[in-house]
Amino acid sequence: MACSKILSGDLPELTYDIIKYLLDDFSTLHSCILVNRLWCRLAIPLLWENPFSIPTKNYKFIEIYLLSLNDDFETKPSNTLFNYPSFLKYLNIWKFMICVEIWSRNAIRTLKPERYFIYDTYKYSKTEFMKLISISLFKIFIENEVTLHTLDIDISDHRYYCSYFNDIFELILQNGTNFIHNIKNLKFCTSTHSSFDNEDMLLKNRISQIIDTHQNLKIILLCHNYLPLYQSLLLSKNSNCSNTLNTIMFYHINFGSIFNIDILFEQLNVLESVHIFFCYSLNSFIQKIINLPKPFKLKSLFINEKLRIELLPLLLQKSGDYLENFECELNYDEQRLLELITKYCKNIKFLDIYGFENHFTSLIFNLIENIKQNLNYLSIGVDYQNGNIESNSILLQNLGQILPPKLEYLNLVLYFKVNDFKIFLRNSQGTFIKKLLINQKGSDDILHCIKEFIMKEKRVKYLAIRNSNNGELCRFENEAKEFELYNIKLQYYYAIFIYSYNYMKELY
Repeated sequence: MACSKILSGDLPELTYDIIKYLLDDFSTLHSCILVNRLWCRLAIPLLWENPFSIPTKNYKFIEIYLLSLNDDFETKPSNTLFNYPSFLKYLNIWKFMICVEIWSRNAIRTLKPERYFIYDTYKYSKTEFMKLISISLFKIFIENEVTLHTLDIDISDHRYYCSYFNDIFELILQNGTNFIHNIKNLKFCTSTHSSFDNEDMLLKNRISQIIDTHQNLKIILLCHNYLPLYQSLLLSKNSNCSNTLNTIMFYHINFGSIFNIDILFEQLNVLESVHIFFCYSLNSFIQKIINLPKPFKLKSLFINEKLRIELLPLLLQKSGDYLENFECELNYDEQRLLELITKYCKNIKFLDIYGFENHFTSLIFNLIENIKQNLNYLSIGVDYQNGNIESNSILLQNLGQILPPKLEYLNLVLYFKVNDFKIFLRNSQGTFIKKLLINQKGSDDILHCIKEFIMKEKRVKYLAIRNSNNGELCRFENEAKEFELYNIKLQYYYAIFIYSYNYMKELY
């Protein structure tokens, strides 16, 4: 009886708890809409929480939004069943503009204006039409009193959309006070060049006003040369950032010209995580940080410059327990770096090391063995270009023995000898890998090994093999169909390859 109630939808709370687990499975959510009215009412809000980030080429949702325009525009009566704008919870400004541009381009080319709205597309240039649509959409969000969970002001490459961003932010500041205050989580990511034109300065000032108005900035990502402009904002007496900011990320920042970075960290009272990605003058930064009287919760350290070895123990003693994401290129004399990471950092989840030679392999194994209880993402690339094939053999023959039982991601950029690869696969038979990427150098045929130890044992969900001679395995239709029979999806290597910048953005 209870089972029949569940299946008939008589327990909406339980049904919703089940459906919400499908949040990122858009095709299944679409199917749920067709089950019955209850399932439709539960699934529709989930589909419309973050439509600008759905990985699809269908932008019809913008037309549905435009049906909600008020009487300031001549529109046909709306026949929509739901107040779709009210479901919006997450909005990334950069993704929003990309969707608007693609939809606008198609609308100017193909849509009949009277089909959805009276805008005469032939009266507008592409730029004017895009501005009109973007402003109209934000008016809809403001007038429908949308309660955003997250507004992501992502303008990390803003030059192309600068004027659009300025118009949007002006509208928010003039009419959207409640819109800003209702946002639960304001995120900020930007970059610029060292010189500013009038558009840049106007954009910077408007963003500053939004942050001041919101008074609840929790996450900030600072890129390139933008840090000096926002130091004054973060340290301002009028700003509440010191009591709200819990995550700060630095990407390609030059710390050499920053003189009061330690004061900034001293004033951030609720800071929970710091992430550093490929920044410059790190030695100068470390010297200032190690003397902070409070813990320095360094969660990510991606480095591409040589660090002073005498400073590393001081940094890792202070932050090693917090470090979860680490990437570096190992040069010939950096054994001490690996030894220190192994000693102080037990909680690494993401490890990317490349360029190392023979004498590093035992240190690499020690590090992986030390962190494998938390390790979830592993990428390894040996310096095969210098003829160091021996390092590849040693690595493959021993790596399988120390892998954890489950990995979200394993990327191997190696010179593969088929016998070494067989040993690796045999030794790692107890490991399930969601995404396995192989960037194969050399001419040995390893496909039959993959089929025997990976495909037939169903040990991966997504597989990408890129061969320096034959290209991508997924290009071969018959191979793709064979792997699909074992529920393994062949992918292009760079389609599932984790770029450092994208991984950084996913952290928040």
